[in-house]
Amino acid sequence: MKEINIAKVLVSKRKEKGITQDELANYIGVSKASVSKWETEQSYPDVTFLPQLAAYFNISVDELIDYKPQMTKEDIRKLYRSLSDDFTSKPFDSVMDACRKTIKKYYSCFPLLLQMGILMINHIELIKDAQKAASLTAEAKGLFIRVREECDDVLITRMALFMEALCNLISGNPDSVLKLLDGSVAPALPPESLLASAYQMTGRTEEAKSVLQVGMFQNIVVLFNFFTAYLTLCADVPSKFDEVLRRSLVIAETFDMRHLHPGVLVGLYISAAQGFIVQKKYDKALEMLQKYTEIVISDIYPLRLHGDAFFDCLHEWLDQLDLGTDLPRDEKTIRKSMYDVIVNNPVFSVLSDEPRFQCITEKLQRNCE
Repeated sequence: MKEINIAKVLVSKRKEKGITQDELANYIGVSKASVSKWETEQSYPDVTFLPQLAAYFNISVDELIDYKPQMTKEDIRKLYRSLSDDFTSKPFDSVMDACRKTIKKYYSCFPLLLQMGILMINHIELIKDAQKAASLTAEAKGLFIRVREECDDVLITRMALFMEALCNLISGNPDSVLKLLDGSVAPALPPESLLASAYQMTGRTEEAKSVLQVGMFQNIVVLFNFFTAYLTLCADVPSKFDEVLRRSLVIAETFDMRHLHPGVLVGLYISAAQGFIVQKKYDKALEMLQKYTEIVISDIYPLRLHGDAFFDCLHEWLDQLDLGTDLPRDEKTIRKSMYDVIVNNPVFSVLSDEPRFQCITEKLQRNCE
């Protein structure tokens, strides 16, 4: 895609004004041949002529050159998918070169910068060199800082702040995370109930239902992220650990998370297995890993965000997400990470001689092929 499209603008504006190339050339003080070359893309006007041309046609310089330093949401979505696929099939460095060229080209397109940073973080596990991984984390963090400091969109800056904090955590800087997030949690002020009431009062019942479903869906996903983290913290208190796991599994069954959002459920099983390892309850750990494997090797691919019979009003909201219903990584990368998180996890090394564990790793290996 061309960044500068002055030729077509000159032709269009000149015809709108009903003037010839000679007349435009006389006004600017150049030859007709120069104007002809501008309009046929053989050359560009000297930069000193741009304000004069823009003023003559009563447009801005940006409009004159038709410069579009922004990408649409759909363009960003397509680019993300393409680059995510490339990470699994092409050399990592060559894909990163393509990322950097795009970033440089659209450095003021903050939604793009945010997604490029997220793309880097989501594929950082492909880097085996620790120093190189740290460098890429810092590069992504730089993008998030730019978005946070320069963008006017509150939702985008909030996401950038979260991702910047995640980069600090990945880099082993917990104090920076606490400072960035003020070390406290502000009271939640969910807008969904207010929006739903407003929609209902104006007779837009279906929109009210949709807003509430979106709120429930998002909060259920977040809740399971909390369960996963909390299980890890409670591993040294077996009674508490068991109760957290019990409650989370009850909610998982209630909302059929295995089919609605299997990704959050497999995370729960991993945390549960790790907790049982800490407690030296190896049989229970293996039970959790078997449940994990059952989901991972089942017919859940390609993984997509979706609703179900209960959450039947999510489709429009899902389509409007930055990546739509796609997950941040492609299927091949996801399958590989589901294998690595078990097989290459030192926590589970105590199970390496167990036949049940060996059977699990074999199934996960086949799932990657």
